[in-house]
Amino acid sequence: MATKKIKSALISVFSKDGLDEIIRELDRLDVQLYSTGGTQRFIEGLGVEVEAVENITSYPSILDGRVKTLHPKVFGGLLARREEAHLAQLEEYEIPEIDLVIVDLYPFEDTLASTDDEAQIIEKIDIGGISLIRAAAKNYKDVVVVPSKDEYGMILDLLKEKDGNTDLGDRKELARRAFQVSSHYDTAIFGYFNEGSADISFKHSIHDSQVLRYGENPHQQGVFFGNLDAMFDKLNGKALSYNNLVDIDAAVNLMAEFKDGDPTFAVLKHTNACGVAVRPTLLEAWKAALAGDNVSAFGGILITNQTMDLATAQEIDQLFYEVLIAPDFAEDAQEFLSRKKKRVLLKIKDWHVNQRSFKSLLNGVIEQDTDLRTETEEDMELMTEAKPSAEQIADLLFANKCVKHLKSNTIVLAKDNQLIGMGCGQTSRVDALRQAILKAKHFGFDTSGAVMASDAFFPFPDCVEIASEAGIVAVIQPGGSIKDQLSIDFCNQKGIPMVKTGIRHFKH
Repeated sequence: MATKKIKSALISVFSKDGLDEIIRELDRLDVQLYSTGGTQRFIEGLGVEVEAVENITSYPSILDGRVKTLHPKVFGGLLARREEAHLAQLEEYEIPEIDLVIVDLYPFEDTLASTDDEAQIIEKIDIGGISLIRAAAKNYKDVVVVPSKDEYGMILDLLKEKDGNTDLGDRKELARRAFQVSSHYDTAIFGYFNEGSADISFKHSIHDSQVLRYGENPHQQGVFFGNLDAMFDKLNGKALSYNNLVDIDAAVNLMAEFKDGDPTFAVLKHTNACGVAVRPTLLEAWKAALAGDNVSAFGGILITNQTMDLATAQEIDQLFYEVLIAPDFAEDAQEFLSRKKKRVLLKIKDWHVNQRSFKSLLNGVIEQDTDLRTETEEDMELMTEAKPSAEQIADLLFANKCVKHLKSNTIVLAKDNQLIGMGCGQTSRVDALRQAILKAKHFGFDTSGAVMASDAFFPFPDCVEIASEAGIVAVIQPGGSIKDQLSIDFCNQKGIPMVKTGIRHFKH
């Protein structure tokens, strides 16, 4: 591969952390340094000689620093191919060759996250830096580009190990990273300007990634794009798989509904909750959640909204599970659970739920607002003559939270803030209800006195008829069918309170 010696370098960075080592290595190798503004002063502060870019361009930094490097004598030195015709033009116009560019862009995303001040946000859109990155990356056959502080380590290693020499593979890899940086940066800026625009475009860019053992099945490759460390501290266990991550996402979305409430536990399998319960203590919540379906719980994902204590940990340890998620772990509980090295323990730091969600399908992508609506008692509209009691209202709201996070068609049966039966992913709402009743009875629950939640309306009275036979005492549903009255009339005949929310929670 074509080896090139770095003889000159242009350095213009926002972040100086770790830059001092690079400067000293360049100085050791007698590399001619060019720089601007604060970076120039930083280099001079290290006692290293550096030439101001304005000495090359014969123009000072102008417009409050908006224009410093945008000049043919800078970009000519970057874009010139090291061949006779281009080198002759550099000599004719007294343009120095630039072999290395080190850039760290203005922190646009950090600024956007920290302020709503439009002037501050706009000023953090880097123009000169992004142009330097693209020019150097385009000419990677002759020029080395360091596009962000994340690559400081790589260039430092190259300088130390190869004494300022780089081969084509080194330069092409840094060029790849450069265009990754520039495309991500532009996507973030576009997202800011596109907010609320009627001209919708699908553009997403995530820098962080990790290759997974495989995808949904062993013959499929899988990659996670995102920063898990921002949401979790992984305290124990093996590497997370594709399916683990899908289930963890479902678990976090569900428990976010309960995160500020009384002790709550949920057990999920293949993204569906097979057990959910709210109780006065964490141990009671765990036992009640497990009772919902202790068969499906095997190999599942467990999540709670409370600090994990030793007593609960010891009970949980009797079950094989994949992942346990909690806001914190008591020291003795963590030590106890960590004895099994493969079991994953996640300490959740941020109950983040994306405002928008998307998935690939056909030859494109669909995107939507995430279903963040959670109904309260004020959202309940009474449809029947009979009114639900306070206890029934609490159970109806609990059931409605659960039904929102199960695959459609789905029905939830709940009693005393406990999921006692659910039918999900059914092609018929009647099948979903029959499945819910069957599961409840199979696990020893008496459906008499339970409430029922449906993720969509009842087009016929068959579901309320079946529910009545099972002893269901109250119903919550979205309403909106042209035949709502048929179900209302039946409930009135039986004295069953029914409320509607006006909000459908389909989940495909």
